[in-house]
Amino acid sequence: MSLTSTTDTRDAVPAMRWLRIVPPILITCIISYMDRVNIAFAMPGGMDADLGISASMAGLAGGIFFIGYLFLQVPGGRLAVYGNGKRFIGWSLLAWAVISVLTGFASNHYQLLALRFALGVSEGGMLPVVLTMIGNWFPDAERGRANAIVIMFVPIAGILTAPLSGWIITGWDWRMLFFVEGGMSLVVMALWHFTISNRPQEAKWISAAEKQYLIKTLHDEQLQIKGQNTRKASLRQVMREPVMWRLIMVNFFYQTGIYGYTLWLPTILKELTHGNIAQVGWLAILPYVGAIFGMFLFSSLSDASGRRRLFVTLPLAGFALCMALSVVLKAHIWWSYAALVGCGVFIQSAAGVFWSIPPRLFNAEVAGGARGVINALGNLGGFCGPYMVGVLIAEYSKDAGVYSLAVSLALASLLALTLPARCDNARKAFV
Repeated sequence: MSLTSTTDTRDAVPAMRWLRIVPPILITCIISYMDRVNIAFAMPGGMDADLGISASMAGLAGGIFFIGYLFLQVPGGRLAVYGNGKRFIGWSLLAWAVISVLTGFASNHYQLLALRFALGVSEGGMLPVVLTMIGNWFPDAERGRANAIVIMFVPIAGILTAPLSGWIITGWDWRMLFFVEGGMSLVVMALWHFTISNRPQEAKWISAAEKQYLIKTLHDEQLQIKGQNTRKASLRQVMREPVMWRLIMVNFFYQTGIYGYTLWLPTILKELTHGNIAQVGWLAILPYVGAIFGMFLFSSLSDASGRRRLFVTLPLAGFALCMALSVVLKAHIWWSYAALVGCGVFIQSAAGVFWSIPPRLFNAEVAGGARGVINALGNLGGFCGPYMVGVLIAEYSKDAGVYSLAVSLALASLLALTLPARCDNARKAFV
């Protein structure tokens, strides 16, 4: 009776937060991802020839972003908990705009590496900030879906970036791509300023019923977590816990696969189909359409069942399998392409579920910092993936690079199986 009453009460509460919080966060993340991966189209679109960039240097340029990405992860997460995440993201958007425009003026690979590193620094605090904001606005029963919608910025940005990049590069050149996307960051900065709020307590547009529901529900959840799932601990103490390092390693091997795939997909498609960059742009859309389907499917199944570990493990295993099949079937162009589309279905399916796990393991005072550490160290995989593929292509073959990504994803899947049972919502998992 208590569970039924709680569900009825939740359903009766206004849900304006889904319209006022999620869309501006999603749009901001889309812009960040477009700025992050546009180099994947710029390289085969003429940047490599103009700047004299080899395959290994292209991998380094794609991956060095994630070295810079380390610096603001923990400060960003802590700022979102204790300070003003809205202001932090606003200044970040301005930095993305300036760096993107300057990249369009790069004349050698040294300048490109410096600007990619700077872009990584300026984007470093974004994900822990926005995930903490989601945690401030959505209770656990909604958080998997809210995280999945926000993390949907990856496939949406892929759908937009692929044809847009092909069209701009074909019509003008790769430099114009960076100029256009820098201007887009300025537009989104204005949208962010006028729409977002850090917490329900600060929002003037929220109804009294929705505000009261959120404050009480989120407070009760934290009391439950403190009482049952974790002791009150500092971030330094949390860093000594084995589960923290398992989360970091799952994310590391996952990000190795994600960014190795993302930043080399246009090049792989161009070699597979022998098409021009505009045709490659259109072919690159379908994997990201599949990603939207996969994210909704696995996050919904996870929220409905309460099983977090299972719905992190399965997509990672599927991603690894499809990555390997794309090489095994390379003699059959369309079957190989179908495997690459399959990679797209799984590429972000585990992400929304994965980021719903830290709040179940750590108290609110350290959860933001913990997310920052997990994201920072895990995203070193974003450096290793592109660079590893570039080196293996230069030294051996494209096939060796792709197989290395499949192995990395398989390791992530196996590690996810070892996460503790308290990651799951036991009340739902055993209904």
